[in-house]
Amino acid sequence: MAKKKATKKNTAAKPAASDAGFPVGKAAPQFTLNNQDGEAIKLKDLRGKWVVLYFYPKDDTSGCTKEACQFRDGLPKFKKSDAVILGVSPDTEAKHQKFIAKYDLNFDLLADPEKKVLDKYGVWQEKSMYGRKYMGVVRTTYLINPDGKVAHRWDKVKVAGHDEAVLEKIKELG
Repeated sequence: MAKKKATKKNTAAKPAASDAGFPVGKAAPQFTLNNQDGEAIKLKDLRGKWVVLYFYPKDDTSGCTKEACQFRDGLPKFKKSDAVILGVSPDTEAKHQKFIAKYDLNFDLLADPEKKVLDKYGVWQEKSMYGRKYMGVVRTTYLINPDGKVAHRWDKVKVAGHDEAVLEKIKELG
């Protein structure tokens, strides 16, 4: 009887998508990104405020538009909680300008076409649609506390009601 040749299989488990993001409780990764107007926005300059850092795939798509408009409409409530909203995608500054103008957005969108910050926060991941695999942004929101630590993370965000969930978490933790 022939013996089967032993083969070493890669038994290392792939991290679940929820494990791929930056961990809660740690100091948020620092970054400097340009906003829609080419102004450098530095996370360190926002110390002392809550920062809602939301990552989204692409300007002017249905889900991304709904999410941005919810944050736009809720901005007065966020300001009462001393919170700043920042949207981040791999789109360019010019695309962000058009998106902001089209939907009258009232907060900064940060351009990360080189995907450096997307990588730091673990939101640039392999995705799959109709059997096709590709790299893209997994819709994720980080809540960074006034001390600069990640206070909460929402993975694979469902847009409906997300802005209210973020506000509730700020109130709960604040």
